[in-house]
Amino acid sequence: MPDGLVAFIKRDCHTCRLIEPVLRELDAAGELAAVYTQDDPSFGEGLSNLVDDAELEHSWHANIDTVPTLMRIVAGEEADRIVGWSRDMWAGFTGMDNVGLSAGITDFSPGCGSLSVDPDKVAGLEAKYGDGMASRRVDFASAEDPIEAMYDRGWSDGLPLVPPTPERVAKMLAGTTRSPQDVVAVVPPNLVEATVEKVAINAVMAGCKPEYLPVVLTAVEAACTDEFNIHGLLCTTMAVGPVLWVNGPIRDAIGMNYGGNCLGQGNRANLTIGRALQLVIRNVGGGEPGGIDRSTQGNPGKLGFCFAEDEADSPWPSYAQSLGFGPDANTVTLFPGEGPHTVVDQLTRTPEGLAASLASALIAANHPRMVLGMEAVLVLSPEHAARFHDAGWSKEQTIEAIIAATVRPSDQIVRGTDGIGEGIPAEFAGNPIPKFRPDGLRIVHAGGKAGLFSAIIAGWLSGDMGSHTVTREIRS
Repeated sequence: MPDGLVAFIKRDCHTCRLIEPVLRELDAAGELAAVYTQDDPSFGEGLSNLVDDAELEHSWHANIDTVPTLMRIVAGEEADRIVGWSRDMWAGFTGMDNVGLSAGITDFSPGCGSLSVDPDKVAGLEAKYGDGMASRRVDFASAEDPIEAMYDRGWSDGLPLVPPTPERVAKMLAGTTRSPQDVVAVVPPNLVEATVEKVAINAVMAGCKPEYLPVVLTAVEAACTDEFNIHGLLCTTMAVGPVLWVNGPIRDAIGMNYGGNCLGQGNRANLTIGRALQLVIRNVGGGEPGGIDRSTQGNPGKLGFCFAEDEADSPWPSYAQSLGFGPDANTVTLFPGEGPHTVVDQLTRTPEGLAASLASALIAANHPRMVLGMEAVLVLSPEHAARFHDAGWSKEQTIEAIIAATVRPSDQIVRGTDGIGEGIPAEFAGNPIPKFRPDGLRIVHAGGKAGLFSAIIAGWLSGDMGSHTVTREIRS
């Protein structure tokens, strides 16, 4: 912009129309270097330095949020600005004590919103005039159906995708403070760098809102750690995939479901966050079914399995708090798991009895004869949790009692007994063995307030030979 006084106006603004005579006074005095008009090139006609800014390029680059705006440019840089109309402010800003006096207009009038901050235009302007996207653009022919074209190019998980237009991606990127070209993770199996922008593109395709993006970014970071081992999780022929749950105030801020049907359909945040992670693994990392993803049968959760913990009504500290996070910390946890299996117990009233009942169902996770090497998540419903809480049991006490109730005589689960080949090696016979290690069972409180049902999410091979459960704090 030229040095001097520069104004931004639009005809569809009462204050801009009001101060048009003032602009003419300044122009006549040789004080105006330029006037940018946003919506009508004839508005301000006759001014000596009128610029048509219908494309809003100048307004966008100048960060104009209100019109009229009057700026002072010195050596090509903004030195100061004022917005709206105030006779005293304009007089002091311009150095013309009589500014506006000859026009006989009111002493004060607020401005209007600039077209460059119109919610319908912001994303398009960002895509057009911003830093630009580094990702390769794919242009479809005018006769192509974008949804079908994305299917044909192998980007889909089997469901329709939202076309990731530059405008939609720009809106998605507004959900984080991270730079679009920051590398979030190196994604297996092809070990491709996933930038914030590439994650945002897949989040658009998954159907996410911008406010979900920080959760998706953190999930991608967690999944691509050596501890979680997403490469191994893809390669296994077991029907497992990343299972996500979220803790912290962000659950309510983005509208996640931790009540009725929280593991099912109906909530956009739950479904699209998990889906976005899977699309990043597929489209950035190359983890496609039939290729590196070798699951024998898979499970519906591999489309995206994400929910939140019910913290407000939980009788115990949340899962994240049990790891040492504060109540205001927002976290996402990734667990390598199967689809959920329902546990029904509508009759047991004592905590001891319910612990034994849940244990009997947990014994069958993966296989009744698989012990110690596997883990599980117990999604405990409010009514089941109340049985333990009403008896004064802590979460730790509850987990300990459930694991103790899974202990079985090893002689019964040795390979070959009862003609069943699956089981533990014969050298382990003679000792009672629990289903899980002390840290192998996790309890997450979630579900509808009515219903004596809980859910088991069986895991995959745990530890260094498989995957560790990983929790990361979410940052904006």
